[in-house]
Amino acid sequence: MPVHTRQSDDGETRTIAIEGRFDFSTHQAFRDAYENDSEGVRHWVIDMSDTRYLDSSALGMLLLLRDFAGGDNASICIENCNGDVRRILAISNFEQLFSIR
Repeated sequence: MPVHTRQSDDGETRTIAIEGRFDFSTHQAFRDAYENDSEGVRHWVIDMSDTRYLDSSALGMLLLLRDFAGGDNASICIENCNGDVRRILAISNFEQLFSIR
């Protein structure tokens, strides 16, 4: 499966790692990763160290996560992006909505 989750020991941070292509084919797995057993999660980390591609549906999925996590008050960090993924996020002005490292 191209989407994996890890929970911190204190249960407040959930990391969602995406492998390969982040596109509509990962929609349900990504949604399950943030919706299932998420009570008490306050911080979200999207690990894109193994993500080689994302498209507009992935951008939409990130926005759905942001809404789910509290909108403007959400604590979401997107990290370990390769150059192409970072460029797409920058062109889309996602650094205005997410912390990107």
